[in-house]
Amino acid sequence: MESPLVRPDQTFSGAADDFPTLLRRKGLLGPAAIVDPVGPVGKLQQRSWEPTEATTILAFKFSGGVLVAGDRRATSGNTVVYDRADKVLEIDRHSIMAIAGVPATAWEMARVLEHSFQYFRRTQLQEMSVDGKVRALSKLLRDNFGFVMQGVGMVVPIFATYDSDPKPEARLYFYDAMGAQFEVTDYAATGSGSPAVRGILYYENNWGAKPLKKLSEDEAVSIALRALDTAAESDTSTGGVDRSGKIYPLIKIVSGEGITTLPETKIAAVFKKTVA
Repeated sequence: MESPLVRPDQTFSGAADDFPTLLRRKGLLGPAAIVDPVGPVGKLQQRSWEPTEATTILAFKFSGGVLVAGDRRATSGNTVVYDRADKVLEIDRHSIMAIAGVPATAWEMARVLEHSFQYFRRTQLQEMSVDGKVRALSKLLRDNFGFVMQGVGMVVPIFATYDSDPKPEARLYFYDAMGAQFEVTDYAATGSGSPAVRGILYYENNWGAKPLKKLSEDEAVSIALRALDTAAESDTSTGGVDRSGKIYPLIKIVSGEGITTLPETKIAAVFKKTVA
């Protein structure tokens, strides 16, 4: 039986084509149609469209729990849409979801997770287990995979939480776009600037002055700022630290006491002292 997409006498024009590109080339998935505000009323025109995307995020364990950080830039294609995007979202008192990908989809996932955790806590009179929280996010990603295949809704998050049962410890996970979750022992990073970030975190964890888990809070903040600022040097989608606009990454810490959002004044002081 012949494939409905490719006839035997046809060949692929490039091995790097993804599935949405193949569908568009075969006429099965066109670019987004939007109303032309200049033309006649109701006239539709086919135009290329780029979704808004958010990068880069990182998280690692240190002596005080888990530090989660994200730059503030959101882009659409080669255009900077917003330079104060919030990519580090609080889900409950001990859980954080950091987002890389399409913010609209990620923020909706965060709202669903927040309501799900609240409903479980109020109906069962106890917190949802960490495994339950991790699988809940995995299911949302899996349910969203249809939009991912259309090229409009990819989200690749990091999930950090604090588990008090059976023994108190910080837990850190990263996901792929299909919902597979992976628990990490030290650090995680996703987004377009993540290759540079992972290289820095690997170096610091293995050959730095001390492993990541033994860093103090100020030392951990300094490493996060250096990693994001380095990623911004080679990745235009990563904002890093905007020195002229005085815009710094958003940094939160998950510990046994809950979630702490570091004030911008402290982040600026650490940046000035140890990075700049």
